[in-house]
Amino acid sequence: MNLRKSKGYSAEVYTGSLNDIMFFLLLFFLIVATMVNPSVIKLMLPKATTSQEMNVKQIALSITADKTYYIDNKMIPSDQLEIEMANATRNIKDPTIVLRIDNALTIQDLVDVLQIGNKLKIKMVLATKPTQK
Repeated sequence: MNLRKSKGYSAEVYTGSLNDIMFFLLLFFLIVATMVNPSVIKLMLPKATTSQEMNVKQIALSITADKTYYIDNKMIPSDQLEIEMANATRNIKDPTIVLRIDNALTIQDLVDVLQIGNKLKIKMVLATKPTQK
């Protein structure tokens, strides 16, 4: 019968706090992922096969399916749209507005906004979603 104690030690890694660390990392990445999206207004954009990059200061005009207007994520009443577009482009040389219009809206809704832009001499670009190949 061997009554001597074993003199060997085994190395162990304490993993009790590993769950907390993983939870905080997951939380951090979820928060950062939501901040990456520049526009939080949910729209289903029309699709296009080609796209073009713009290098000028852009003003975003978003129109949701229920005809709610947003200029740079600020809600605008529909009767104040022309005034707010003029105010947003007042001090900008060659103003450009990127139209982000829900694909459920009619062409007439698009034309109405384009007429306001034409009246104010604003260049307007329609944002689209690239098609998947």
